Amino acid sequence: MFTIFDKQEQRIPLKIWMSSENELEEGAFKQAMNLTQLSFAYRHIALMPDAHQGYGMPIGGVLAAENAIIPNAVGLDIGCGMRAAKTSRLASDISPQWLNLMMKNINRTIPRGFEWHKKTQKHPVFDDFPDHIGILAAEFNKIKHQLGTLGGGNHFIEFQLDSEDNLWIMVHSGSRNIGKKVAEHFHRRAVKSCETRNEPLPTKELSFFQLDSPDGQEYFTAMTWCQKFSRANRETMMHVILDIIGESPRQMIDIHHNYAALEEHFGKTVVLHRKGAVKADKGAIGVIPGSMGTHSYIIEGLGDPESFNSSAHGAGRRLGRRQARRIIPVETVLRQMEEKGIPVSAANKRELPEEADEAYKDLDYVMHQQRDLVRIITKLRPIAVVKG
Repeated sequence: MFTIFDKQEQRIPLKIWMSSENELEEGAFKQAMNLTQLSFAYRHIALMPDAHQGYGMPIGGVLAAENAIIPNAVGLDIGCGMRAAKTSRLASDISPQWLNLMMKNINRTIPRGFEWHKKTQKHPVFDDFPDHIGILAAEFNKIKHQLGTLGGGNHFIEFQLDSEDNLWIMVHSGSRNIGKKVAEHFHRRAVKSCETRNEPLPTKELSFFQLDSPDGQEYFTAMTWCQKFSRANRETMMHVILDIIGESPRQMIDIHHNYAALEEHFGKTVVLHRKGAVKADKGAIGVIPGSMGTHSYIIEGLGDPESFNSSAHGAGRRLGRRQARRIIPVETVLRQMEEKGIPVSAANKRELPEEADEAYKDLDYVMHQQRDLVRIITKLRPIAVVKG
């Protein structure tokens, strides 16, 4: 980790968990510097080793704010995260035929990408639905069809094995379309609010609400419910998958990596924004996935205060989605996965280059750079992949 603090350009320091500034793309660096200028940013800005350019705030960024919340510092996919289950099934009980059958059953049962369930879904998460918030109320009927569905892009279901040949199931998904709708709706409102209040900002992309304002409270409530929905979405899919493979979980882990929450850091209660970052309290168990076809890790947080008890959420992008599709042939990705003996089922194979190994940073290097933030407990290698 190193620190950048130019008092002529920054209000507060920027701490980066990388070896040098050269490892951070220019766009992400500019976005991080914008964060250091915010009047309400507290203590310092933390950038995780998987950081790359996002919208407004870098993905892999951590921001502590005093009585302020930024929709774009949470992200579009509110509550996006991981769920991992360790099962009793061993590698010796798994054949290629069994894997292919399980993948087919999952594809038949769990809608992917733009697909939804035809019937409305039931879950306790709908019991405390904040229907007084207009954007949520307008989408309620659609939301009930989206529970238990796998998102597109980098979202996935993976079959994995640990070093003792135990089968794990890993799910990466978020709040589906409702998180995006909430994020975009409240960002537009935040822009208007900041213009009305004549707030000085380095960019409109960092428009914010004061947390104790009516708008701030409404966004916080909507965002918090989207987190609950996201967790319920992963929970529902995992329940379906475990039922399909006939297993009960021996261990279950679920984490968000796009969210904001009230937390205490350095003796002050702040709005802690983690955009593509994992909460890594001392002793907390988490999940850090690799790129498609590479290993993932189950980790334990070390509770490092300088990172605001945070860590990287994955390998981090090296190539943008469009760039990856332009320079990496689909056939190359499929051949690489075949050579590794990993079957892949994708709703849209044209998007597979976005998730190729070459599109991401080296996860082991990322883990080395954050060795003061987390401890590796278990290494998992993929044996089958279902993509959204």
